[in-house]
Amino acid sequence: MATAPTRKRASREPMSRVDTAWLRMERPTNPMMITGVLMFAEPMSLDKLRRVIKQRFLAYYRFKQKAVDTPAGASWQTDENFDLEWHVQHAALPGRGGKRALERFVSQLASSPLNHARPLWQFHLVERYDGGCALVARIHHSYADGIALVQVLLSLTDTTRVPEKGSELSRAWLKKDHADVARRVGAVDKYMKLGGKVVEKGMEMYRHPSLAGVLAKEGGEIARELLHALALSDDPPSLLRGKLGVSKRVAWAEPLDLEEVKAVGRACDCTVNDVLMATAAGALRNYMIERGDHVDGVTLRATVPVNLRPLEHAKQLGNHFGLVFLDLPVGEGNPIRRVERVAECMNNLKNSRQAIVAYGLLAALGMAPSALQGVALELFSRKATAVATNVPGPQQPLYMAGCTLREMMFWVPQTGSIGVGISILSYNGRVHFGLIADGKLIPDPDAIIGRFAAEFDKLLYLALMGNWDATLDAAAAEAMVAG
Repeated sequence: MATAPTRKRASREPMSRVDTAWLRMERPTNPMMITGVLMFAEPMSLDKLRRVIKQRFLAYYRFKQKAVDTPAGASWQTDENFDLEWHVQHAALPGRGGKRALERFVSQLASSPLNHARPLWQFHLVERYDGGCALVARIHHSYADGIALVQVLLSLTDTTRVPEKGSELSRAWLKKDHADVARRVGAVDKYMKLGGKVVEKGMEMYRHPSLAGVLAKEGGEIARELLHALALSDDPPSLLRGKLGVSKRVAWAEPLDLEEVKAVGRACDCTVNDVLMATAAGALRNYMIERGDHVDGVTLRATVPVNLRPLEHAKQLGNHFGLVFLDLPVGEGNPIRRVERVAECMNNLKNSRQAIVAYGLLAALGMAPSALQGVALELFSRKATAVATNVPGPQQPLYMAGCTLREMMFWVPQTGSIGVGISILSYNGRVHFGLIADGKLIPDPDAIIGRFAAEFDKLLYLALMGNWDATLDAAAAEAMVAG
């Protein structure tokens, strides 16, 4: 099992700047917590779950600490009255307790802020779900980013039903570092300083005539990336944007076969992520058309987190990721051309410094007055309609407390005025899609989720019918449909 060592800690520690920024982003309309649901094939007792949480989750000392925020700064403080029974509770669904009932229960929890008088996390064990049980986890974003927290949750699992020595989970799924991660980490300090300069000027620099002069002194790619991020137009009006309420709705789709997704990626000469994001764009497109929204020529943006540290360092917790703006071409009717456009945008982002710029700005915001934080948050959230995450998980069966982990899904919070979140998680050869949305904007998330499979089937059909010796492109797809 992959856990952090337990050691003596000070009762109070200063919170990092970026973690402080996520703590202060909390709004009644967008609670800043990551919500996950794990579904098991067998029932699990509450005592066994609490034993796992005590031994593994609480091995991360941070989870015994609560967040304390003052005008002088935020800090982590040990909870002297820590109560494991309050943090790990039993729950039951009404009626027959099917998928819709679980979605409603998760929606209710995703809408309910955590208690700031205690450490900001909670687990709910749902009994008698689909022949087994389900576990709903909520953890505040200030503890760590979604990539780290998914690893924390997976560290509660084993690769065998009965844990064996040497069956450490990290060996089953952590990949070797990409070389560019180390380079990104080394560049963060430089970009944080520039982010601070922007915040000091009240985020109005993007209209200020002196902006070009200030950035010219910094020079190079970082200046261009910051100018690009600040100059992005607001996302176009649509039924997916609007005044937010305080109620969230969640839903998840039947999983796709990962090998089939890879086959489409090979046919289109693109990545699995490109295929999945284009599938999401197609599902949103059809939902918007059915609801009478204008989509012709429309491109929406999603903010996508980018990991800025080696994966095995995630057990140190904290937020170490940047954000990039990914185009979702909902106005494009040709499904293969949607894949091409997503792939082109993603390739451009991979060669940019946009993620590190965003990380530097978040760090700077952690030091800024709350009023200025609100201005900056609103400025950037207007430039996107959704938050989208894609996390590759272990491709083998996992177990917790002797129970088989059948399916899992998680949702990261939306920020500012963004009201839609798309989550993709691959596990044990299958790809799971999840959606979380503001209840006023999308009261029926199942109507979008139900379209994911149909949109992917279009891509799979075209991939199978195309010339296997050539890359499948939009023109070939049109010719097949016309023929």
